[in-house]
Amino acid sequence: MNKTFVEFSQQLTPELYEKLKTALELGKWPNGSELSQEQSELCMQAVISYEAVNLSPEERAGYLGQRCKSKNKG
Repeated sequence: MNKTFVEFSQQLTPELYEKLKTALELGKWPNGSELSQEQSELCMQAVISYEAVNLSPEERAGYLGQRCKSKNKG
């Protein structure tokens, strides 16, 4: 039985999540080889899926804590 991508990414360990996140940030794997476009996309999907299940919104990549200034008016 094949696991879906979401099921797989939900079972990532915190250590593997950090490695994928670092690979995305640097654009390369720990061994120095570059991530392909497809690898980058899959890593991003895995990181987003992991964060959605395991982290609060404030801890997720890309979180913006402040509201837009225009929304604060009025």
